Amino acid sequence: MNPTDQFFTTADAALRTLFATPRAAQPCPTLPGDATELTAAEKAQAGALMRVNHVGEVCAQALYTAQAFATKNNALRAHFIKASAEETDHLAWTSQRLTELGQRPSLLNPLWYAGAFGLGLLAGRLGDPVSLGFVVETENQVEAHLQSHLTLLPSNDHASRAIVAQMKDDEARHALDAQKLGAVELPEVVKNVMKAAARVMTTVAHRV
Repeated sequence: MNPTDQFFTTADAALRTLFATPRAAQPCPTLPGDATELTAAEKAQAGALMRVNHVGEVCAQALYTAQAFATKNNALRAHFIKASAEETDHLAWTSQRLTELGQRPSLLNPLWYAGAFGLGLLAGRLGDPVSLGFVVETENQVEAHLQSHLTLLPSNDHASRAIVAQMKDDEARHALDAQKLGAVELPEVVKNVMKAAARVMTTVAHRV
């Protein structure tokens, strides 16, 4: 694609993520035979956690879109676009689950998207190995975060737990794919800054 095509494709991706109803290519994970029956308090608890996970998927869309925009490697751009499409499944699943729980997405999604896009663009400008290293660390942190949600979600919320478990497996695969493509390990100080930023995002998104 020429620069103009890339710009409009990137802008279209942002608008679709923030304002369109996401469509999953894969069916939403379920646990057949396990009915989910929740009290109002359990719905509120699960809804807050799934809102955080939905924000994570908004950020994933922004990161991969920015990295695809920044790289000059056509094969790597195709990889980022494919990963973004797979993350769209997660975006659709978490959006659907929020609706089922009677909860809303974060009101700050445009802000989360803009911040994540900026980080992805910066990582991309630092070179493909660093950009891929950013993917590895991000996905590793997300995987750990999702693991914690499996302990925090109501034990009888089988629907949310199935979604989170599948997302966790997919994020681990994305990290492994990035490693195979030549990711470099980020400095500890960068990893710690990323963790601190993620902590702020998850704390705020839990409520807003």
